[in-house]
Amino acid sequence: MAEITYREAIREGIREEMLRDDRVFLIGEDIGAFGGSFQVTKGLYEEFGPDRVVDTPISELAITGASVGAAVMGMRPILEIMYQDFLSTACDQILNNAAKMRYMTNGNCGVPMVLRTQYGAGTRAGLYHSQSLEAMYAPIPGLKIVMPSTPADAKGLLKAAVRDPDPVLIFEHKLLYGVRGEVPDGSEQLVPIGKAATARPGSDLTIVAVGMMVRKALSAANTLAEQGIEAEVLDLRSVRPMDTEAIVESVSRTGRLVIVHEAPVSFGIGAEIAAVVAKEAFGYLDAPIERVGAPDTPVPFSASMEDFYLPNEQKIVEAALRTTATA
Repeated sequence: MAEITYREAIREGIREEMLRDDRVFLIGEDIGAFGGSFQVTKGLYEEFGPDRVVDTPISELAITGASVGAAVMGMRPILEIMYQDFLSTACDQILNNAAKMRYMTNGNCGVPMVLRTQYGAGTRAGLYHSQSLEAMYAPIPGLKIVMPSTPADAKGLLKAAVRDPDPVLIFEHKLLYGVRGEVPDGSEQLVPIGKAATARPGSDLTIVAVGMMVRKALSAANTLAEQGIEAEVLDLRSVRPMDTEAIVESVSRTGRLVIVHEAPVSFGIGAEIAAVVAKEAFGYLDAPIERVGAPDTPVPFSASMEDFYLPNEQKIVEAALRTTATA
């Protein structure tokens, strides 16, 4: 095991996959000599050269379209879109080509590409560089979506995504890049897509969280433990496919559920989680399901307003206390 940052873990995973398979290449804006806007690809241009680390003009649609074409022809592109907010400009290629190709060809042709992008607020970057838009892409059949919360999962899910025969979107929270954690040595430590992880065991309630919110959920669970309430924190890791079995199993034991995501509560992935539990574990619930997320507004630029907007430990604790107060 080595303790490295989330950023270094992703870079390590990319490098190992490029060494393992010469079909793997990188493409995106400023990912070459500059090393990417968040320095994730730093040093890879010098090691692998311009044929495998391809700097592009500012056109998310062109980057994604070129990647779809390369993947169809047998390559394994890893494309970087600088901000998740800009995925909308590439949505035609994501929605109508990458996601549909296997279905359109009766299973004969897939699009084995990995799309990396960062999301999330908290850096005072304003409403065009801070959104959490996973719920926009989760309903699209043919896509896989992962949101790692730890360096180990960031590396393991990246490597699994590169080897997947279909398109995988990796959403990386910008505030996680500097977080340190233990990462297993070796190039074959893959994390399976579609499997949640128990970040903290507990018996009194279940907190399901994803991405950056896992860290806040763990902090809230520690605060709750001081009050004698043991919360189980389930790290979803994959948004699609979603590990509904793990969610139902946990709620069936604890009887209470709090769902946390950074995106606005309305129409977020928490609604899908709540629907699954309402159908599969309704008889086990001892309290109404609680959802914690952002309000229905764009991300504010004002520091004080952004802090108010974001889910935090206090809001998660308050939601948990509401569930445990119900007899």
